[in-house]
Amino acid sequence: MSIHQFAVVSPDAKIGKDVQIGPFVTIDGNVEIGDGTIIDSNAVIRSGARIGRNCHIHSGAVVSDVPQDLKFKGEDTIAVVGDNTVIREFVTLHRGTASKGKTVIGSNCLIMAYCHVAHDCNLGDHVIMSNSAQLAGEVVVGDWAVIGGGALIHQFTRIGQHVMLQGGSLVNKDLPPYVMVGRYPISYEGVNSVGLHRRGFSEEQINTIQNVYRMLYLSRLNTTDALNKIVAEMPESAERNIIVDFVRASKRGIVRMGI
Repeated sequence: MSIHQFAVVSPDAKIGKDVQIGPFVTIDGNVEIGDGTIIDSNAVIRSGARIGRNCHIHSGAVVSDVPQDLKFKGEDTIAVVGDNTVIREFVTLHRGTASKGKTVIGSNCLIMAYCHVAHDCNLGDHVIMSNSAQLAGEVVVGDWAVIGGGALIHQFTRIGQHVMLQGGSLVNKDLPPYVMVGRYPISYEGVNSVGLHRRGFSEEQINTIQNVYRMLYLSRLNTTDALNKIVAEMPESAERNIIVDFVRASKRGIVRMGI
């Protein structure tokens, strides 16, 4: 463990092996930092932070500060960062509220400079947030999703796994799994087939996903009827079920196809 002489580290913080803490870092009590993690200069790690192994927190980042939520009354909550995740410069990650109790960023994520992850958000593994993307409270992001720079995500929105979201998008509807989304107003732009190929999906799996979305978006049926038709007529598969379950669970409604 290496702690710079100008860092301020609470004696109550639990610091793992081979952790490197740079100058002018502030680490509160009730903090846990896993083995091999690097905390660069001027980063601030507030009470409730639970940072995994082999993470890299860059200069100026703030992890586990209190939520920007007027309902927050100082309850004991946490912010979790999974193993091997990179938090770049000036990212702000706020801890949870009484609603969920924790904010979570998964493992192997990359959160680029100036991003904001608000209270009670839940990000899966391998998520990429490009520069200045902003998540409002209680947003859920699935594994392998890519959020373009400057995107603004409305509170309570869900982004499915393997979604590719265009930079600068304004998102106020749920984005179902495996799709590309962009333009203004926000709209469905097709299946993220390039990303799926890169992640090892077979042609059969990708064809299944494309057929589901053809029926969902091009059949001229309403969403409920389209889902019923998909279940009745398409062979069962993991991909089909993931899409159907996501859409059925949507409270905000899913993004529509552009005109």
